[in-house]
Amino acid sequence: MTRWTPDPSFYPSPREAATAPAEKLAYVAAFDRAAQRPDAIVVLDTDPESADYGRVVGWTDLPHTGDELHHFGWNACSSALCPTAPHPHVERRYLIVPGLRSSRIHVFDTRPDPRTPQLVKVIGAQELAEKSGYSRPHTVHCGPDGIYLSALGGVDGAEGPGGIAVLDHTTFAVRGAWEADRGPQFLAYDVWWHLTQDVLVTSEWGTPSMIEDGIVGELLLGRKYGHAIHFWDLAKRRHVQRVDLGDQYQMALELRPAHDPTRSYGFVGVVISVEDLSASVWLWHRDGAGADAPWTVTRVIDIPAEPADPADLPDLLKPFGAVPPLVTDIDLSVDDRFLYVSCWGTGELRQYDVSDPFHPVLVGSVRLGGIAARTAHPAAPDEPLAGGPQMVEISRDGRRVYVSNSLYGSWDDQFYPDGVGAWLAKLDVDPERGGLTPDVRFFPRGAEFRGLRVHQTRLQGGDASSDSYCFP
Repeated sequence: MTRWTPDPSFYPSPREAATAPAEKLAYVAAFDRAAQRPDAIVVLDTDPESADYGRVVGWTDLPHTGDELHHFGWNACSSALCPTAPHPHVERRYLIVPGLRSSRIHVFDTRPDPRTPQLVKVIGAQELAEKSGYSRPHTVHCGPDGIYLSALGGVDGAEGPGGIAVLDHTTFAVRGAWEADRGPQFLAYDVWWHLTQDVLVTSEWGTPSMIEDGIVGELLLGRKYGHAIHFWDLAKRRHVQRVDLGDQYQMALELRPAHDPTRSYGFVGVVISVEDLSASVWLWHRDGAGADAPWTVTRVIDIPAEPADPADLPDLLKPFGAVPPLVTDIDLSVDDRFLYVSCWGTGELRQYDVSDPFHPVLVGSVRLGGIAARTAHPAAPDEPLAGGPQMVEISRDGRRVYVSNSLYGSWDDQFYPDGVGAWLAKLDVDPERGGLTPDVRFFPRGAEFRGLRVHQTRLQGGDASSDSYCFP
């Protein structure tokens, strides 16, 4: 794993990363909702010049059943070049793949054959719990000093607190819990940072019992899901500030900080407002000048619910006669220009120009699926689609966007009770003016995924949500 020169997929700055070669492969987490078959890491060909373009070209089953693969990530990335904790000779080689239901963590080696990732290590739930105090691992980020892994639950099925476990870059051993002083933080979801400013940010979803069997209406209307983000001293591992968005804004999920390390802002997506079913995106930023100014949030995007015939809605939504957007993922291009917002409920991917992050401008939209609309893909205009754009990944040059359609097994079943299916689409981006166009050559779906549902995508060589940078 040790190299004499830095991994060529590492770049010190987002400007240089945007010049990286185009990805040739995409890795996709696929899971069996019935937990009767193993989940899998699926490999797609993303090279337009290849005869296999848009097709499944690799498949690696996990050794167990019941993992429910969800989010996963690389063991190392461009943050390894940061001078605060340099590890320039590690490689972006291993995929760290947690099972959200099983609490097992799988390590896949993508070499020597990138199309056939090899399982080289499994960290069991007991080891994770004993060494970190956590269970239900969720999100993976490669940091300059280790692999950061957010987790929703505590040990032995405890409801919390959730938090962050740290794995070693090279041995993948569980080092322990990251937090030295967690303050009031209890709920967990995503974790990101402003590396050069020694700031870590976390968000909130819910404890395992709040999410594993679907959304709980009483908890939602009781405003019990997460609605705050937390700021930490990254070096001291100490909680600094909790910022509440307001308890009507339920489920503050995905965090996307600016890639430019000199900028002190980022975006967080909120799934739903209990007051009107709308979704929103918020900007975190300093409330004043200077590195010691406190953090605050500003709501910069509102997306309203869309009226619908109750006959077309699942039981949970029939009384409302409307489809909530359900913003379940957001992603920011490496140049910090475009923010992509997935509206899983209405079946829409929105593209905003956020050159001025306080005033986003909608410049692109694509409709696919949706609870009521079931919009077809241009490649298969006679096939109504279930699910909607959910997980979003962007190529480092910003010209390609990949979206998959499954959120989480029990939530899929609740909002798409007649079946969510499985599909993954690629959209081409107009890099000058914005705008999105579905690629009719790239639409793997259905039987190609062998009955499994598909969630997160990672791109060979890195992607917009993998890396953080220490130089502008």
